[in-house]
Amino acid sequence: MKILLTGKNGQVGFELQRALAPLGEVVAVDQHECDLSNPDAIRQLVAKVAPQVIINPAAYTAVDKAESEQQLAQAINGTAPGVFGEEAARLGALVIHYSTDYVFDGCASGAYLESDTPNPQSVYGKTKLAGEKALQASGADHLIFRTSWVFGAHGANFAKTMLRLAAEREGLKIVADQFGAPTSAALLADVTAQVLGQYKRQGRTGFPFGLYHLVAGGCTTWHEYAQTVVRAALAAGKPLKLTADDIVPITTADYPLPAPRPANSRLDTQRLRETFGLELPAWQSGLGHVLQQIL
Repeated sequence: MKILLTGKNGQVGFELQRALAPLGEVVAVDQHECDLSNPDAIRQLVAKVAPQVIINPAAYTAVDKAESEQQLAQAINGTAPGVFGEEAARLGALVIHYSTDYVFDGCASGAYLESDTPNPQSVYGKTKLAGEKALQASGADHLIFRTSWVFGAHGANFAKTMLRLAAEREGLKIVADQFGAPTSAALLADVTAQVLGQYKRQGRTGFPFGLYHLVAGGCTTWHEYAQTVVRAALAAGKPLKLTADDIVPITTADYPLPAPRPANSRLDTQRLRETFGLELPAWQSGLGHVLQQIL
């Protein structure tokens, strides 16, 4: 099986290189090797590699910057997935793509289902939804995994930022009224590999393509998440200037940002778990593994 992987230096792309290796030949590229804002570059890459599977974790992820770089965000997040889909349809290839909790407005009382109507409030969310729709309309066999609050040992993320700030400051104020599931890049990669393994064994006939929610188990707030990181760091003997009790909970309104965030980012994963026979570990488990690597 020949697999084309984008975003090889990103959090998810880095882990996917490890997880996909047993399944076949992985041709991994970064933004310098293929500019995803250029549809012609994408078409040339796919024609050159001629993959059986295209996996696209690459994205424009600067959520606030996207508010002022709408065209670039749309090109990478909104248009590129459809181009990959069109090229995959010609080859009879499968496309696996990743989307986000930001396609929802966060106003629901419970966890979002795949069937719930998206209502993105930010440019980032709108472009990611556009990418979902473009891929779905392309005619290609596809899997779309919506996820949230991604972190990993490789790359920049909230957990690493908290460790850095806790070593520099004697107090922090962190938002406590947004709810979601921190999801490790390793979990995303491992689930992708497991599902792709099923596809490799089963073939496309009757395979359950489509849209799935993929996040770690459980739910937390950014405030509780930050406290968990700090407690683990202190337990590991890392010298910090503050303790978990020095992290003050604040509201979203207290910390205005250019792009609105969903207050409720909880995604229901029952469809994924039942369809593929998977168990998804609690978010604390993935965080613990990453902290062991970086502390």
